[in-house]
Amino acid sequence: MPYQHLLIAVDLTEASDRIASHAHELARIFGARLSLVHVVEYVPVDPAGEALLPPPVNMEEELMEAARKRLDALCDKLGLPECRRHVVLGNIKTEVVRIAAEEECDLIVLGRHERHGLQLLLGSTEKSVLASAPCDVLAVRL
Repeated sequence: MPYQHLLIAVDLTEASDRIASHAHELARIFGARLSLVHVVEYVPVDPAGEALLPPPVNMEEELMEAARKRLDALCDKLGLPECRRHVVLGNIKTEVVRIAAEEECDLIVLGRHERHGLQLLLGSTEKSVLASAPCDVLAVRL
């Protein structure tokens, strides 16, 4: 059965264009709907490595608004005016999986970053999403 609803998870870096373009082409092939999600994961850390208190609400709102504008620009650039857009604050894995379930998506498309050194031991967002996703996951190699 072809995919009906794709969720594109983007971090709004330059790689997001490639991920979204890939997913857009798949959606065209399958005649599927598209949704995009960007998760703002803000945890301020002091130089000693200790987590600080949560940021003031206005800082979170500013980060969210900036992310919305960048997500809108990405959609405009790729010709995706009708896709549903989510900008949420929280843990990336948790929020991507939650939105995929709520939106009844049958494919999550995200980027796969190369890991080196210590990063290999720490795990990755891609692996976390794959382990918890309610649907198929496609990791676009970056």
